[in-house]
Amino acid sequence: MASIIYDKHNYKFFLLDTLLLLTNSNTNQPLYIRLLDVIENDILPKTRKGVAAGNKVFGAAILNSADLSLVIAGMNQEIINPIFHGEIATLNSFYQLSERERQRTNKCIFLSTHEPCSLCLSAITFAGFKTIYYFFAYEDTRNEFNIPHDLDILREVFNIDDGNYKRKNCYWTAHDLGQLIRTSGLIEKKNISVRMARINQEYKKLSKVYQKQKLTRLIPLD
Repeated sequence: MASIIYDKHNYKFFLLDTLLLLTNSNTNQPLYIRLLDVIENDILPKTRKGVAAGNKVFGAAILNSADLSLVIAGMNQEIINPIFHGEIATLNSFYQLSERERQRTNKCIFLSTHEPCSLCLSAITFAGFKTIYYFFAYEDTRNEFNIPHDLDILREVFNIDDGNYKRKNCYWTAHDLGQLIRTSGLIEKKNISVRMARINQEYKKLSKVYQKQKLTRLIPLD
């Protein structure tokens, strides 16, 4: 029987079915391990290069939901175009693949390092994805990374307070990966807690680099 949690955004997840039973067919990894792998080994290396060039710390990846294989990973490219957020840049790269190389989006998982902003949520929606995971929530982006625009835009433009959009709707379901791991008890596994702490620290290091150099870049909402 699946374990069910009730989170602060008022919807239910069949958590262990999703995080434990869905596996990578090549490595037999459960979903939550695979997503952490992609963040650490595929997105982070690109993000380090992007931040060194002056971009923000955001990145994303697209996985085949059938076997959890990586289709594409990407990084923020706002120094090229201010709307090339990590998710948008990843979608751009995805659609540069041949039709044979890329999967149908409703058969894919969209993974974002940080909870997608309203721009990126719209792009993901129009692209036809059904499942979204993210590691850092809006509150982390604002409080830990000193980038408040996601929450500010939702409040000022859409009259949505505290980022409380519908994370489960007729288009997709968005899952807070970090919250799910912590709430499920999986965080009690020593290697998982160490790994999540390591990912947190890596992104905080990159954030410090970005914050120090952002005044020299022409990103409107820095």
